[in-house]
Amino acid sequence: MKIMIKNQRVEKHIVKSSNQYFPMLMNFCNLSKNLYNHANYIVRQKFIDNGNWIRYAELNKLLKNEKDYPDYSFMSTAQTAQQTLRLLDKNWKSFFKSMKDWSKNKSKYLGKPKMPKYLKKDGFYQLILTNQNCKLKNDVIVFPKVFQGFTIKPNFINRKDFVSFQQVRIIPHKNKLVIEIVYNICIANQKENNGHYIGIDIGVANLAAVCNNMKESAIIINGKPLKSINQYYNKKISHYREICKRLNGKDYSRKMDRLTEKRNQKIDDYMHKASRIIIDYCEKLDINTIVIGKNSEWKQNSKLSKRVNQHFIQIPFARFIQMIQYKAIEKGIAVILTEESYTSGTSFIDNEEPVKSNYNKARRVHRGLFVAENKVEINADLNGAYQIIKKVFPIKWDRGCALHPFVVNIA
Repeated sequence: MKIMIKNQRVEKHIVKSSNQYFPMLMNFCNLSKNLYNHANYIVRQKFIDNGNWIRYAELNKLLKNEKDYPDYSFMSTAQTAQQTLRLLDKNWKSFFKSMKDWSKNKSKYLGKPKMPKYLKKDGFYQLILTNQNCKLKNDVIVFPKVFQGFTIKPNFINRKDFVSFQQVRIIPHKNKLVIEIVYNICIANQKENNGHYIGIDIGVANLAAVCNNMKESAIIINGKPLKSINQYYNKKISHYREICKRLNGKDYSRKMDRLTEKRNQKIDDYMHKASRIIIDYCEKLDINTIVIGKNSEWKQNSKLSKRVNQHFIQIPFARFIQMIQYKAIEKGIAVILTEESYTSGTSFIDNEEPVKSNYNKARRVHRGLFVAENKVEINADLNGAYQIIKKVFPIKWDRGCALHPFVVNIA
């Protein structure tokens, strides 16, 4: 009998500036910003003056009764005010945790951690409503009366694994609001280890080279569409930046902001489809564990050419890995992240361990082709993917292993 486990998911809805409720919701987000800055001022001054840290409970009590600056009472509900203060307390907690770690391990950081900053004076901050504020009634989320009839019909009610509704986050952007609905689903417990693994080598031209230890066909997910999206975006941004500087001396415009948003949406959509293909591939082969190669600070330490590096830096590989992880969890598949050093220059066909002593990248004769010592040719990214599996599980090459993958193009 399978044990069912709760897991959290987020569903997004967009409220455009043309929506009748947009001004009201943006005003609530502006009030949340005011409360955040007011509370942050109190915490910062107390810490600077005597080194004390005012925690959430004390801060909530202090602001709740303050009459000279009634930012707390101006909030849509008392619970939303408390959630804003909790977010501030969480940010300060992260700051102190980082400071403690930084004092012991300075080499891990790019710089000294800084105290939580104030939000822009004319800016906005997210608004959080828990299931105590808004209720799920007749498949519709109903907000408090102060929201003047605003409701949302979520899509999660159609999921068979839906368990419970948790909270709503209203996140402001310049010309829209992103409403994130947090809910819980039931997932099956992790699969038992059946010895079926896949390895994933993530890259630019090939977004993901996916191999397996079962002598089944391997696949490569084409990454060129992502490069094309970035190339078009960089060309347009450069063009409009030049116009902005020439006309008004600025580096950014609303047009550029819309271009950036559209580019991010396209990349997000492509990566969602790519991660779904990988999970479907795992289900087809009854895979138990996914091994992904990932190096910490690989973007900061990138030594690729300027042109290739531009694409490499702009593609959100960490986001792609997160998509694979949470989709895998729903299917009971484990995901292991391992550093990928020496996987591209050591030979899987020659059964070499991916260590420095075996490293010889000269065998990667040109882009996409790796030649082993016995002159057997294998796709270079696929060779790296096999070696990534070997970082975690001991596998060896035999003539049944796939050497040349199928390329998957995403429409």
